[in-house]
Amino acid sequence: MNPTQVLPLDDAIIETLEHVSTATLTTVLLKKGLRNVWMRGTQPLRADQGRLVGRAFTLRFVPAREDLATPASWASPISTRAAIEAMPAGVIAVVDAMGVNDAGIFGDILCARMKKRGVAALVTDGVVRDLPGVLQTGLAVWCHGRAAPPSVAGLTFVGWQDPIGCGGVAVYPNDVVVADADGAVLVPAALLGGVVDAAVEQERLEAWIMQEVEGGTPLPGLYPPDDERKARYEAWKRGTQANDNT
Repeated sequence: MNPTQVLPLDDAIIETLEHVSTATLTTVLLKKGLRNVWMRGTQPLRADQGRLVGRAFTLRFVPAREDLATPASWASPISTRAAIEAMPAGVIAVVDAMGVNDAGIFGDILCARMKKRGVAALVTDGVVRDLPGVLQTGLAVWCHGRAAPPSVAGLTFVGWQDPIGCGGVAVYPNDVVVADADGAVLVPAALLGGVVDAAVEQERLEAWIMQEVEGGTPLPGLYPPDDERKARYEAWKRGTQANDNT
């Protein structure tokens, strides 16, 4: 397979993960031995962005070098403009900006083009510029804030669809990103199926625990559940599934 090829993401997986919080995903991934999956500095630009799911389409910046990081570079074949034209619909653009917060990697025009191409979201550990215009495009953005200077004031763009680091997390093309009010979480592509199944079960368990808490049950032995509570949960789950089938 071409490493730059973007794999399709099953609609059923998207629908399922749209109902699983990033908090739950970090718990599930922790149980699978992955601790470093939450991308630091990726906060929603708007409070109403909801939860989005998509394959990672990666972009990478390195520190600015004066002979390369120039306005003329924006017309280069290796540029953010060219990368955007390579993005298929539905992906989440994940950008390694090295945490630089004084040079905006994308502004309103680039975000408008991404929105037009059907890109699901932009996730970066850097910042954006032209904030009112970016908001007006309607593109969902998770970032570290905003800044007026352009990207070339502090960064050099070097390519797309290679492994990157975003917020201290290793992101490979075709990994899956889930982003919500708590930020963006990385699900490795090879673990996707198992993570989805485990996340659904974790959400179901936590819904039952919350029901118990609201009923006055003390936390010891409930969260996490001991053997007695596990048995009660399994009985509740069987009853719920039976009702769903009638």
